[in-house]
Amino acid sequence: MLKRRHLAAFIVAAPFVKSAFAQTWTPSGPVKMVVAYPAGGPTDVIARIVAADISGPLGQQVVVENVSGGAGAIGTRAVAKAKPDGQTITFGNNQTHGNNMFMLKEPGYDAVKDFAPLAGAGAFEHVFVVRNDLPVKNIQELIALAKSKPGELNYGSTGIGSGSHLSTELFMARTGIKMTQVPYRGAPPLVQDLVGGRIDISNSTLPSVLAQIKAGTIRAIAIGSPKRNPQLPDVPTLEEQGVTGANASSWAAFFAPAGTPQPALDRLSGEIMKSLKKPEVVEKIDKLGFTVEPRDPAQFKPYQEREIATWVKIAKDAGIEPGE
Repeated sequence: MLKRRHLAAFIVAAPFVKSAFAQTWTPSGPVKMVVAYPAGGPTDVIARIVAADISGPLGQQVVVENVSGGAGAIGTRAVAKAKPDGQTITFGNNQTHGNNMFMLKEPGYDAVKDFAPLAGAGAFEHVFVVRNDLPVKNIQELIALAKSKPGELNYGSTGIGSGSHLSTELFMARTGIKMTQVPYRGAPPLVQDLVGGRIDISNSTLPSVLAQIKAGTIRAIAIGSPKRNPQLPDVPTLEEQGVTGANASSWAAFFAPAGTPQPALDRLSGEIMKSLKKPEVVEKIDKLGFTVEPRDPAQFKPYQEREIATWVKIAKDAGIEPGE
């Protein structure tokens, strides 16, 4: 009878033992957070804000490592192949964990099967920016100039399959214009060339160009979202300027390699979600022009799959072919 009582007590307590184990998982050393873009870009900056905030609660340093190139595929592929022990994670986006699936012939990983989502962070709004000496003051003047010189204007993107690439292709499809893409390995070199007048335009994520807009080294002519952004209240939306069906935003999220033990996933996800809800963290990220909208793994996974399906259709409708 005594043995049966002990067994019954263990069965009742088992769920609590499992829960306690999940809460007590801790990293065995520094956690590497890979960013598949150059240092200094918006994805990198947000990753560093969160990494610094969760280092204390985890009891280990979370170190951001930039592994850029290949439209974000090189760094992302490295994380997909990393040991799934909770010591390596990544802060990716709709390019690394979405568009590369259908925009690259051989990305070297499956954005859904090879990763476990930890937390959706939110989205980057897009803004159309031009070099200061381009003779356009609004989106309709840009459209008129592009139509008068088909293919002569060039636009910068953060790589084939990036949000800046596909959103510009969507814009061109909606307006009937043609511009030539100049792909970069990330936002910093793109912005540098735009400031230097070596490219004409970019439909960039707001955080990547906000400082330059405010400094007056480039000009913003339209926001690609349903309403104006409080960081740039004087910049009208595309719809206000007569362009419909061309809004786009680029989501970002944290991931671990598939196969990472559930206790590690739960702990990492929990700490990241807590961080993204802290007022001081949200304030720092908001100032960059990024809209924080935390999603837990159960919420994020179907969202990611819907986003991939949406942009597959947009790319197909625009006639965009996969690159190398």
